[in-house]
Amino acid sequence: MSFHREEMLNQLAVILLLLPLVHSTGQSTKVEIILSKQDFQVGEEMLLVCKATKEGEITWHKGGDEIDDEDIVSKLDFTTSKLLIKKASLTDGGTYSCTFESDDGHRVDAQSAIYVYEGPSFHGTTTYHEFLEGANGVVPCLVTGQPAVDITWLKDGELIPSTPGVRVRKMPDNTLHIEKVKRSDAGTYICQAQIRGRAIYKQLPVSVVANAPPTVHIREEVKKVIAGPETNVSLLCLVDGLPKPNITWTLPIEFDPSRHLFNSDRSQLTIQSVVRADFGEYVCTAKNKIAESSATFMLHVFESPEVFISEDQHNVNVGERVSVSCNVTGHPQPELHWINKQNGEELDSTGHIQAVGGMLEIEEVMPSDGGRYSCMAVGISGNASRDVVIQTQPGPPHYLTVAPGPTSVLFTLKTFPINGGAPIKSFVLQWRKSAADEWEESIVAASDILAITSLKPYTKYTVHMAAINDVGQGQFSMENTVRTEGKREPDSPALSTSQAVVEGNSFSVPLRQIENGGSALLHFNVQYKQDTEESEWKTLQLPTDANSVSLKDLAFGSDYHLEVRAVNSNGSSIPATFNFTIAEQPVSSKMTKGTVVGIVILIFLLVFLAVDATCCYRNRCGLLMAIAGKVSRWKDPSLKKVEEGEGTTNGEVTLKGLSKPRSSIQQSGVQTLSKEAGQLSEVTCDKAPLTKNEKLHPTANL
Repeated sequence: MSFHREEMLNQLAVILLLLPLVHSTGQSTKVEIILSKQDFQVGEEMLLVCKATKEGEITWHKGGDEIDDEDIVSKLDFTTSKLLIKKASLTDGGTYSCTFESDDGHRVDAQSAIYVYEGPSFHGTTTYHEFLEGANGVVPCLVTGQPAVDITWLKDGELIPSTPGVRVRKMPDNTLHIEKVKRSDAGTYICQAQIRGRAIYKQLPVSVVANAPPTVHIREEVKKVIAGPETNVSLLCLVDGLPKPNITWTLPIEFDPSRHLFNSDRSQLTIQSVVRADFGEYVCTAKNKIAESSATFMLHVFESPEVFISEDQHNVNVGERVSVSCNVTGHPQPELHWINKQNGEELDSTGHIQAVGGMLEIEEVMPSDGGRYSCMAVGISGNASRDVVIQTQPGPPHYLTVAPGPTSVLFTLKTFPINGGAPIKSFVLQWRKSAADEWEESIVAASDILAITSLKPYTKYTVHMAAINDVGQGQFSMENTVRTEGKREPDSPALSTSQAVVEGNSFSVPLRQIENGGSALLHFNVQYKQDTEESEWKTLQLPTDANSVSLKDLAFGSDYHLEVRAVNSNGSSIPATFNFTIAEQPVSSKMTKGTVVGIVILIFLLVFLAVDATCCYRNRCGLLMAIAGKVSRWKDPSLKKVEEGEGTTNGEVTLKGLSKPRSSIQQSGVQTLSKEAGQLSEVTCDKAPLTKNEKLHPTANL
């Protein structure tokens, strides 16, 4: 209590310092009662101070009766008196007055109303209530206090009305009534008790909880998925209820934590890498303290069809037997079909190629049987297929022509032979002079020119050819008898235009000579020009062993025409021609090293001139300033006189319009012009004319 009293005195001291005092004006005296507050709780210490503007006697009264108890009233000084009640009671409330009387009999009064209250207090009020959703809820608030207490209810800062018929309202007995509780009614309500007529109140938070039994909803009662390592399925159980229900699952198989995953509240079950065994019923159950509910999923798991074949590729010889087995799986069991992918037809048990169940059989393989066959599984869960490649030797070349030259025979195929299921990579070309001779042969790539070379002119030969693939050599074509021609000029060179290359402004194309006309080649003549009327031919000569034509330093963005002729002792061939284009030069490649260096030097000069000009203008220094000084000295005759000492005094120079020598204007770094040992003394930047019209006059007054 002593600590509380000391704190009260400290508050009083602050009040005395901060509150404005009533000062006397003229001969009038004023009195003021100073107190920290008007409302005191029962048991609190009550302090009132009476302050006068003059010295005199101060007395205290309540309800017209003087208070003379020395334990309550005490004098602080001749202008101040205090009234202290250590423990306030309800009877201590009322109107207090202090009366000031000066020595001359002048009296002044001051009054202040004091309120003493008890409470409000909440005794036995329950602060937590639970109600079932849809039921009626009643929340009491038990409050005591004097002299009188008013009770109000609030939620979220808003006053709850007392209007009859309102679903949430305050009843006459101060209880809170919630009709047909909703979830939105849950929360914290405030019971506020206030001393009637005074701004004194207390608040009690009361929690209201709305409970609801669990409900379970699912969007799909039946789910269908296809098993596979990349297949994941999620079963979502939409659960509602208050308090929040706990969710459990019943699975048709043993729980596998590596594949069966739950989210944070277990409302969603994810099955990873679905397998056939995951088929069945999945039950989701939600339970809280009110009740429980469940829902059932039916998961159907299908297996995608799979196809298995005995071998992916069969290499067989023409006339041999071949068979391929195929097996298909899936759920439900798919159907099996064999497809000939050469013509898209489905195979059956009839015909040269037979498909019986899962077997594909060919008794005697022909070149036309080579190719790709597909074993296909067709089911409601999807389709699948696997291909098998049957390869055999190619068929004989048909529809070919032969054209003799002086030393060569050229084969031309109108259509390629049947390839036997594998690409034809080369041809074997054979020739002989008579039936008694052995066949001579050469193998030529399928992409090259099919020609027999190095034959004798004007000689009879028998020729034929056969195709070769990865399996082997096929049958030969029918024999053709030809006679080579007499010696003549060579055939046109062969340019492999498909292998032509343009790099920047250079061009190259492979070159090959097939027929030399029966005489050795002497050289190749090459000429080319831009594809414009005014351009001229450029020529070059290549040796007989040249295997390409290469051109360099061509003009960018130009079209060119190329002609190549083979030359032997009998003459020149018809030219082989080719047109090509050199693209525009890229912008980045147009700038040479010399250009870059020139640009750098130019930038350096511009920066140097800018800096020097700034120095000249601002500080009268730099190269430009020195040049300006030299030029002005040469053109101004008066400068010459100055240098010779004419019109000056002691070598000083006077500027036009200035009454002082220049040295008196700027002493730092300034030297006058004088003749010393036949040379001018040092000239600094500040000796140049200040403007273009400013000149030195030797006759100016010093």
